[in-house]
Amino acid sequence: MDEDQAQHYEGSPELLMFLASTVHDMKNSISVLSGTLENLIAGPASTAAPPPAPAAGQPHYEQLGQMLYQTRRLNDNLIQLLALYKEVGKPGYPFDPAAHRISELVDQVKGQARILLQSRGVTLDVDFPADAIWTFDEDLIIGVLVHAINNAIRYTRDRIRLAVKVDGDYLELRVEDNGDGFPPAILEAGADAMKTGGGKVNFLSNSSGLGLYFSSEVAKMHKHRQRHGGIALENGGSGGALGGGCFILRLP
Repeated sequence: MDEDQAQHYEGSPELLMFLASTVHDMKNSISVLSGTLENLIAGPASTAAPPPAPAAGQPHYEQLGQMLYQTRRLNDNLIQLLALYKEVGKPGYPFDPAAHRISELVDQVKGQARILLQSRGVTLDVDFPADAIWTFDEDLIIGVLVHAINNAIRYTRDRIRLAVKVDGDYLELRVEDNGDGFPPAILEAGADAMKTGGGKVNFLSNSSGLGLYFSSEVAKMHKHRQRHGGIALENGGSGGALGGGCFILRLP
């Protein structure tokens, strides 16, 4: 929200609270729908005489996968709206950095993305230092990475790579795909997201920039000795091992 909008709504805290409550209710409904779709795709629990789970390649399986993809996108956007309403990046926002094993972070991201990737026929490769430990807010970073993977599903042909490495004084986390790369509008939105007031709506790319803006705010919250985190988007040969688009998150 820019300064003019903030002044407009300054005298309407009830309206903001109402909108936040509405978004919260929508998010809960989408979460239930997403969970139901995951159960349908994964197959029923091993109770008495369950019907066979749909197999990959069957039309309704692919349709379920598409529905799950869209519900995940909606859920991501609603979570980010709520986080921004709570002023993520501001001193009052609950920020809980702690030391975590990178292997556990990767496992959690894989677990959250597994059903959706499976339903879309996309393979997730991972590459990370097994013994590395880094300090970050686990919930926020998982949210950023899962959102990046959900976004990469839109651009990849059939493969995504989550790569993590220690690069000097930074931890670098990359989500790469083997598609044709991000459109210019998305690359521009990635650069804008790291600027003050970034995150512009782009109707040509059908992107609000909300995810990139949210990710940049989360990255900036991570600070250490005059250094702070950041995000970037790359394409092509510089876009990583798979040659497509690449989302980069760097944490000090």
